[in-house]
Amino acid sequence: MQVMSLTEARNNLKAVFDSVYLDHDEVIIHRKGKENVVVISFDEYNAMKETNYLFASSKNKERLLSSLKHAREDKTFERELLEV
Repeated sequence: MQVMSLTEARNNLKAVFDSVYLDHDEVIIHRKGKENVVVISFDEYNAMKETNYLFASSKNKERLLSSLKHAREDKTFERELLEV
């Protein structure tokens, strides 16, 4: 994660965007006397939005976390898919 001033980001905007996209790195832009902002890639943004959507339902969140726990504990099984 990089932190830079607004002036530094403005002067190196292409490099900031390339770093965010190519290195999958977040860049925090410090704005003196104002709130900081974070630059992330569009893919990262979409992943965050999807996670928020999937976790919006408490039942779905519990189901997903339970499945993840079972997968990490190697308690998984295979099923044959039926062709229609």
